[in-house]
Amino acid sequence: MSISRWDPFKEMMTLRQAMDRLFEDAFVRPSRLLGEPVGTYLPLDIYTTKDAVVVRASVPGVKPEDLEITIEGNVVNLRGETKATQEEGTFLLQEQRYGPFARSIDLGIPVQGDKADAKFENGVLTLTIPKAEEIKPRVIQVKSA
Repeated sequence: MSISRWDPFKEMMTLRQAMDRLFEDAFVRPSRLLGEPVGTYLPLDIYTTKDAVVVRASVPGVKPEDLEITIEGNVVNLRGETKATQEEGTFLLQEQRYGPFARSIDLGIPVQGDKADAKFENGVLTLTIPKAEEIKPRVIQVKSA
């Protein structure tokens, strides 16, 4: 057995560790700073094509029938729940998020919600919503007089 000198500051967090934790909470897991429960954050990719708005959401571990998608005007609502598996033993590390999640997105573009198409493949939901006819670009032919 060896004798070591007691250092009261050894157990304290360094400034670097504190900044790393702040950065992680702010950008890696932003839902913690927003006051949301851990399981509610749903990362999305949203982009437009010539004819539609496409929303992609990663929802691993969720069955397609457990997803609820509603479109009201220009607002898309996604809801679901990630269920934890019952494992025997004690976790050494647990970073997976479990529980209900919900996300509402105002697209800011008039869309045709009744013609939306949802596909689910390999844990990724792809929702394609056609743009409203009035905002689609029109080609006007110029005629000579």
